[in-house]
Amino acid sequence: MANPETYHVPVMLQECMDALAIKADGVYVDVTFGGGGHSRELLKKLGPNGRLIAFDQDPDAVNNAIDDPRFTLVHQNFRFLKNNLRLLGVKYVDGILGDLGVSSHQFDSPERGFSIRYDADLDMRMDRVSEVDARSILNNYAEEDLHRIFGMYGEIQNARSLAKTIVTARLSGSIDTVVRLKEVIKRLVPKGKEHKYHAQVFQALRIEVNQELEVLQTFLEQTTSVLKPGGRLVVMSYHSLEDRLVKSFMQKGKFRGEVEKDFFGNEIKPFKVISRKAITASSDELVINNRSRSAKLRVAERVD
Repeated sequence: MANPETYHVPVMLQECMDALAIKADGVYVDVTFGGGGHSRELLKKLGPNGRLIAFDQDPDAVNNAIDDPRFTLVHQNFRFLKNNLRLLGVKYVDGILGDLGVSSHQFDSPERGFSIRYDADLDMRMDRVSEVDARSILNNYAEEDLHRIFGMYGEIQNARSLAKTIVTARLSGSIDTVVRLKEVIKRLVPKGKEHKYHAQVFQALRIEVNQELEVLQTFLEQTTSVLKPGGRLVVMSYHSLEDRLVKSFMQKGKFRGEVEKDFFGNEIKPFKVISRKAITASSDELVINNRSRSAKLRVAERVD
């Protein structure tokens, strides 16, 4: 069993608790359980009649389940939020917390293939049972599809050249490991920016493998029907693609276009934004937790 203390250090722990405005007898959901750091802190603030339901699709995270009668761990992706709450007899909740980052444990486990620091098979699956992993994408996707994911999800400037290079290289041998991928693309990497470029490539592959943006949108759309009026939606993201989706949904109740209006011109929005600007980690936290540097926390409250 992994030690929850080292599995993942929770980012902006106090800020998340404050944002949830926790009621002692409330029902809360942590949709990204991981090492359970946020969940453990949340349970401390609940009374005997409070309840916490957590989600995580990673089998490694199940080992961190909390032994507490108020706690339930659902071994599912949070895109299935509403259905699983219904199965548990829960129609409405008082707060939902989502920390969208990859856990420290996943980054620090070489065999998971998430990190550019280790040589390993290119996997990157959050659930470890999906048929699509990073290897299959690199070796089977058409050039135009690779161009799309590197450009959209990695925001890589030379995405077209990168896609062409990979398609050409795989003709002489499959691209299965971190070292092999780095070798294939090394002539495209800007000097002095190797770490950033590799991180962008890995981000693009990870998002595609796990369908992260589609999952996030599906999840956010369900929050409007499961949060009570006054209930809080608290989401922490780590890159601009996620943050834009969260910000737009909290502000407008949709991901594109303008806010809808009723016959009288009044805006129809499911949320009131609590955090006008994204909340970021304190200078003290940045020193002790490197992974907090890119985190952006946004908070909204369900309206009637």
